[in-house]
Amino acid sequence: MIPQEKEITYRATNSYSTLNTFNERTKTIWLVCHGMGYLSRYFLRYFDELNAEENYIIAPQAPSKFYIQPKMHVGANWLTKVDTEAGTENIMNYFDAVLEAEQIPENINFIVLGYSQGVSVALRYLAKRQLRCNQLVIHSGGIPKELTPKNFEYLPKETAVKLIYGTEDEYLDEARIQHETARAKALFHSRVSIIPFKGKHVVNVDLINALVS
Repeated sequence: MIPQEKEITYRATNSYSTLNTFNERTKTIWLVCHGMGYLSRYFLRYFDELNAEENYIIAPQAPSKFYIQPKMHVGANWLTKVDTEAGTENIMNYFDAVLEAEQIPENINFIVLGYSQGVSVALRYLAKRQLRCNQLVIHSGGIPKELTPKNFEYLPKETAVKLIYGTEDEYLDEARIQHETARAKALFHSRVSIIPFKGKHVVNVDLINALVS
C-alpha cells in the first residue's frame, strides 16, 4: 500500500515577544525576525542597547521548535523545504495576527529586520502583504528565489534597504556574496546600501544601533 498524505486546517496558538513599552514617547517600532535556532525572547537581547523610551521591538516566534545538541537548548526554525508553501501561508497568517494585536500607527518610524533564516519570512511577508516600512534590513540571510522587483514596487522611494553581512561568515563564499548582492540590487535598485562588516555569522549590534542614530 502506498501511504496517502492528507491536509487539514485547524486553529493554532503561538507566542511572540516584545521589548520596552509602546507609548507617546516611542519614535521607532521594529519588527524583527530571528534566525534558525533562536527563540524570540532571546533574540531581543540584540536590541537592548537601543534607547528604551524611543524604541519598541516586536519579535515574532518561529513555530517549529527543536532541541539543540549537546546541551539540549530549545531553538526554533521558520520553514524547511518540506511543505514550504503551506508553511509560508501559516506564517503569513500568524504575522497578520501579530500586527493586528500590536496596531502599529502609520506615522511611526517602522523598521523591518530579518536575520539569517528570518530574512526569507520578512521579505515574503512584505511582498505578499505589501507592508510599508521606513527601513528594511536584510542581515546575513538569503533572498527567496521566487521574489521579483515587481513584488516591491509598492514600497515608497523613501524606504531605505540595508544589506548587511559578515565578510568572514561561514555560510557565505565569494560567489554567494556576489549572488545575494546582485539579487538585492535587482529587487531594490539604488535604494539598497551594501554594508559588509568584519565578522562571522553573528548579529551586528553596532550596526543595529546605528540604524536609529
